Amino acid sequence: MTLDLTQAWPRPSAPRPIVVIGAGGIVRTAHLPTYKKLGFPVAGLYDVDAERAAALAKEFGVPALDTLDAAAALPHVVYDLAVPGDQILGILARLPRGAAVLVQKPMGPDVAAAVAIRACCRERRLTAAVNFQLRFCPNVLALRDLLSRGALGDVVDVEVRIVIDQPWHLWPFLRGAPRLEVPYHSIHYLDAIRWLVGDPDGVYCRVARHPSFPDLADTRSSIVLGYGDRIRCSLTLNHTHRAGPKHRASQIVVEGTRGAARLTWGVNLAYPSGPPDTMEAALDGGWREIPLRGSWFIDAFEGPMSNLQRFVAGEDAALVTGVDDAIRTMALVEACYTSSARGATPIPPE
Repeated sequence: MTLDLTQAWPRPSAPRPIVVIGAGGIVRTAHLPTYKKLGFPVAGLYDVDAERAAALAKEFGVPALDTLDAAAALPHVVYDLAVPGDQILGILARLPRGAAVLVQKPMGPDVAAAVAIRACCRERRLTAAVNFQLRFCPNVLALRDLLSRGALGDVVDVEVRIVIDQPWHLWPFLRGAPRLEVPYHSIHYLDAIRWLVGDPDGVYCRVARHPSFPDLADTRSSIVLGYGDRIRCSLTLNHTHRAGPKHRASQIVVEGTRGAARLTWGVNLAYPSGPPDTMEAALDGGWREIPLRGSWFIDAFEGPMSNLQRFVAGEDAALVTGVDDAIRTMALVEACYTSSARGATPIPPE
């Protein structure tokens, strides 16, 4: 089979200026570098920490904004909210009615907050998408293209394995958060699986803390998504692997009735500049390497903003990660914690 797989989202023909709200690490390492690479104009950068915003704005040669009101007053812009989940709703309520906005994941700290965020977007007529950028990762786009062509046949098995030493200290706002690993990281894998094979019927989950991180909530989980007897889907998620890099893992394997694919994400192995992503596919009886145009960091960050801008301009028919879809991923995260709280089925006595 000759493969020419989609690996990038089309760029908007006339991108609107972007106002970035938040000046944390993800903005420095991914958002602003991506917009600079694509040639998207940045109209301003605002953060509650004015000194941090000023320093980052100077680094990238963009205007620093003194207040949120100043950011909300700029005309004909698209907003990029790169803030913790519990801050999203308050900021959305202050943006102009009818604005376009890309919201950082998660869509609030829990599904109740996600419902309130969606209601705010509807009431204020905001065109809002959530930054689930893993869907737009070059190898995930290529995998979705393979699946859409039927190259793997009917999907029968999906397995995610993440065994890494996550540098949790880079995100101090996570200390004390009641929920951590699933909404702030593994949500990406749950969301990507939904996009690739559809919504599961249910979920089994167990989250776990780690004694080395007493100020953090769950940093590990085991998740099984239910698709009846059609698909076996499991996720092994260990973000506190303390034994060195030799046996770290960051991959998804998807098997079908006609073939299989294995994808790796290098950023997890040495954040934020790990080895390049990879993709292999078993088609027509043998495995072959699929050349990739880039990796999750930072090429996946092109997609959500490009799709939002193209949707607003009428160039895309669908908003891929719009809030109405993203809330289904949030509901899946909520179901994970509900399942974990219920506990395991007791083993009956002999």
